[in-house]
Parts: sequence; C-alpha cells; structure tokens
Amino acid sequence: MAIPKLSEQELQAARKAATEARRTRAQFKDRLRAGELSIGDALDQASKDDVLAHVKVVDLLKTQRRIGQIRAEEIMGKLSIAPTRRLRGLGKHQIDGIVEEFR
Repeated sequence: MAIPKLSEQELQAARKAATEARRTRAQFKDRLRAGELSIGDALDQASKDDVLAHVKVVDLLKTQRRIGQIRAEEIMGKLSIAPTRRLRGLGKHQIDGIVEEFR
C-alpha cells in the first residue's frame, strides 16, 4: 500500500495530533509516577482512551517506585507479556496479574 500524498494543511494537522498524543501519554505517566493514579485506574483509563492504549506496558511498570527495566522485564515474563506489548494488547488475566502485583 502506497503512502498517501498529504497537503501541507493535512501534514500540519497530523503533526499537531501526534504532538498532542505524545503530550497526553507523558502526562499520564507523570500522574502515575506522582501516585495520583493507581495501576488499576491507569489500566481502566487506557481501556477507554485510544491515545493511552498505545503506552507500552514496560513504560507503565517503570513509572512505579523501585521498578526499573530489569524488574519490569521480570514481572512481564512472569505474566507472559511480550516486551513490546502495549496496554491495548493485554488480556484480562494479564491485566489482573499486573493489578495484583501492585496491591
């Protein structure tokens, strides 16, 4: 499939939408880091919001205290979550496992 040719206005609109999406995801992760959102609440929000559904699971886990890359990978391995998985791609048992991990 060929990439469609976009007008300058369409390109600007796409850039603006992408920037806004990145900003929204960054604010989401900042709220998690600050403790304003629990992991369960964050997963609920992501299930209802297309932009937040694109956050990687590893990034979500790393927002928690004392969770770095290694520990996040261990948790994901234990729950059978692929390293590149995004929140949208999680199954019910995986979501339940993540919530249980942080209780």
